[in-house]
Amino acid sequence: MHYRRSKAAGGTYFFTVNLADRTSDLLVKKIDVLRQVIRTIRHRHPFTIVAMVVLPDHLHSIWRLPPKDADYPIRWSLIKAGFSRQIPKGEPIRKSRKKKGERGIWQRRYWEHRIRDEKDLGKHVDYIHFNPVKHGFVTRAVDWRYSSIHRFIAKGWLMADWGAGLKIEAGEFGE
Repeated sequence: MHYRRSKAAGGTYFFTVNLADRTSDLLVKKIDVLRQVIRTIRHRHPFTIVAMVVLPDHLHSIWRLPPKDADYPIRWSLIKAGFSRQIPKGEPIRKSRKKKGERGIWQRRYWEHRIRDEKDLGKHVDYIHFNPVKHGFVTRAVDWRYSSIHRFIAKGWLMADWGAGLKIEAGEFGE
């Protein structure tokens, strides 16, 4: 099946990518593998990570693609496959996946949203940085290790106490 996706060369996109097992902690347990795979794919298929958070069972990321390039699906495909190849087999695999020779680590689909303007970008960056608080992993966004919030603080774009009292509603963010 071919999914209709918004593709714009040089575009900026927000993504939500989930593990098949939403009770798993594989992404933080194997964070070094995920980071290395993303570095490798970024080297072969460049893109800029504007913001990102990795939670135990899913991640959110905002990417900016190079001019004349709109192919984020190949990047996600390579990231998911590269990560999966480095994880020992053992996860439950549905019959439909077995027939196609697929692993059962990732959900097949992911959520993507093309960022429309600076306001939209800011809203999605905030959502990413607040996500570990929303899910109850930490009480302050800065306390989550696997977040680009640390880069934003280091560059002076955010204060270390950013997010105190912030309320962000889900719905449009692909969770």
